[in-house]
Amino acid sequence: MSLSPASPTPSGRRYKLDTEVVYSESSDQYRASSVPIYQTATFKQASGTEMGEYDYTRSGNPTRTHLERHLAKIMNARRTLAVASGMSAMDVISRLLKPGDEVIAGDDLYGGTNRLLTYLATNGGITVHHVDTTKVDAVKSKVNSRTALVLLESPTNPLIKICDIPTVTKFVKATVPEAIVAVDNTMLSPMAQNPLDFGVDIVYESATKFLSGHHDIMAGVLAVNDEQIGDRLFFTINATGCGLAPFDCWLLLRGIKTLAIRFEKAQKNAQLVAEFLEERSLKVRYPGLKSHPQYDLHWSMATGAGAVLSFETGSVEISERVVESARLWGISVSFGCVNSLISMPCKMSHASIDPKVRAEREMPEDLIRLCVGIEDASDLVDDLKSALVQAGAIKA
Repeated sequence: MSLSPASPTPSGRRYKLDTEVVYSESSDQYRASSVPIYQTATFKQASGTEMGEYDYTRSGNPTRTHLERHLAKIMNARRTLAVASGMSAMDVISRLLKPGDEVIAGDDLYGGTNRLLTYLATNGGITVHHVDTTKVDAVKSKVNSRTALVLLESPTNPLIKICDIPTVTKFVKATVPEAIVAVDNTMLSPMAQNPLDFGVDIVYESATKFLSGHHDIMAGVLAVNDEQIGDRLFFTINATGCGLAPFDCWLLLRGIKTLAIRFEKAQKNAQLVAEFLEERSLKVRYPGLKSHPQYDLHWSMATGAGAVLSFETGSVEISERVVESARLWGISVSFGCVNSLISMPCKMSHASIDPKVRAEREMPEDLIRLCVGIEDASDLVDDLKSALVQAGAIKA
């Protein structure tokens, strides 16, 4: 049984998304403005034979239920489920697979996702096909009767490639109706894209990123419209105990309230930073730039370009100096935070991918990824310019 049933507004959002992320309904007996934290592992029952709505927090908790209902509303989903991290969400999805199944995934994936898929291929009897998802025909060529999961990211991380989600989804559903199409929407969040609207089965996100926005918790979210798929996901969450803890649910609820203004500011900053880099003749990957090869495709699916971009300097050594010369840009993995971050994916977030595989997938070793925050844009540009000049990437 679902402990987080459909949104109280199943016919769709009543207000604009900027309003919905802030507004929430609560049945708290004291009408608390901030949803209470039910920091308890167990719940007392009225009798030994009749169980109430909650009995054990692993299976369900009022704070988590409120979070899941709130997320269902802003993600236009019938049901959402909150788990301990983005990779927990991916792991829960992978439990839908059985030996002999085949998975189609992109050739540019988050390092942790790649690591889990590699483990499944090595130890779980699962066949994984990595293809360039920007080429619809490449995806179609791998779809067959054994296809159980098609895993997409758009934009991809860190090469910022765009996948035609509606076309791929339609083809998979027409060819292998029982196959699951799942989309990692972490890079854009519900503020800029909602893959459920394209007919995909599961949308998942690392709520550690934009949804939370402060990098003070780890969390993952799964969103579905099919009740049977939701029940299968919930079974695994309940069985393995990876549901999000009450206090983290409360922190995530708090973060979501400022999602709209954080995302808007970070996105505006990212556009200015991308334009600055492109004006300096650096190769920039960002869907907000008309030079992006899938610019039109991206904007046919999304309402924003996000706040993550990457660029190349032409030299690994120069890129290392750029990263280490920046002051405002913190050297760190992850993104979606209020403060700006800089990293070299091949040395950090994607270091677990074998160098030969990275080369095969045309991932430049000198690639720098920028995760733009909400600071003053001119300060971010000035600091980045100073780092580029010091590193010898551009002239003053």
